[in-house]
Amino acid sequence: MERLVIEVPDFPEPGILFRDISPMLADHTAFTTVIEALASAGRDASGATVVDKVVGMESRGFILGAPVALALGIGFVPVRKAGKLPRECHAVSYDLEYGQATLEIHTDAIDPGERVLLVDAVLATGGTVAATRQLVDLCGGVTQAVSVLMELGALPGREAVGGLPLTVLATV
Repeated sequence: MERLVIEVPDFPEPGILFRDISPMLADHTAFTTVIEALASAGRDASGATVVDKVVGMESRGFILGAPVALALGIGFVPVRKAGKLPRECHAVSYDLEYGQATLEIHTDAIDPGERVLLVDAVLATGGTVAATRQLVDLCGGVTQAVSVLMELGALPGREAVGGLPLTVLATV
């Protein structure tokens, strides 16, 4: 995995160690394997899809979540930073490792009762997952599981996931 995920120190701010997944995305075999592994969180033991939508968080969650939705045969919903969606939105603010952010979702993106799989690249403090789960709740959806490429094991992200099933492909 070291050759496919490159650690970049002091990005986007001093003291942050960014994990660049670009080499993994450029490797067809690795990318395909990752997408299938992330999609497994949206399937039952027989392989049947058990979620109605995949929600991916800006921005690497878009890159991973959209092909996960295709693999599951369902729709994809983007959760974006504030001010990026053109129609009526729900918004939730939260803390990052290095500041604060607000995420938004279109109010009609998820129908009441729809089962949702959250997909992102990294689980760090868990703020993004917790905020996205709140957005799904505001739409009336039900978050079924979380699937991430990497978990930063030294940070408390799992606490924010709570009792949801969590699929992690690598802990760093």
